[in-house]
Amino acid sequence: MPNKPKRDKSRGETAVSQNPQFLFDFGSPNAFLSHEAIPAIEKRTGVKFEYVPILLGGIFKATNNKSPAETLAGVKNKPEFMKIETERFLKRFNVKPYTWNPFFPVNTLNLMRAAVAAQLEGVFERYIEAAFHHMWVEPKKMDDPEVAGKAIAASGLDAAKLFARAQDADVKAKLIANTQAAVERGAFGSPTFFVGNEIFFGKEQLREVEELVSGK
Repeated sequence: MPNKPKRDKSRGETAVSQNPQFLFDFGSPNAFLSHEAIPAIEKRTGVKFEYVPILLGGIFKATNNKSPAETLAGVKNKPEFMKIETERFLKRFNVKPYTWNPFFPVNTLNLMRAAVAAQLEGVFERYIEAAFHHMWVEPKKMDDPEVAGKAIAASGLDAAKLFARAQDADVKAKLIANTQAAVERGAFGSPTFFVGNEIFFGKEQLREVEELVSGK
């Protein structure tokens, strides 16, 4: 069973948490699908996931990893299998597919900084819903500040305040710290999940996460 350390309330999230942790970046379509599947898992298990914003580009740089779009390029059969795997995931967790963002890859630095800002401003969950929506439901060029600002504002949030707060030194430092801590714990991409010290990677392993938190 995973360790159950006390939460450090001063940090907003901990290196090791009692709750399952979801390390996410809005730029990952598989992180979006995981986000869509999580509410039903929470309902079934009675356990709340802890969302931890990280910068996927930073993790890739620190681990010498690359995006699936790069690693799958020119590989025979594997991209086709990944599509089959995604279809299985959609059916298993009863979620809708994403709409491919025509501007992919999208630089998510400001979006992820604003996620940290949203934590501090008390609108984290609403911001997550909005940012994922405008990335993978009604996709937009979310690395264009004007486009992103209008999109987040259209979702009923104070976009100007959040993106201004995102430029503060403490917010930038927090995102860097989250990303560095993720790498130190073994992360190399997103979506990554932790249950105590147990690491899981990829949306397909949500099944194992659910089993573990359910005590099965």
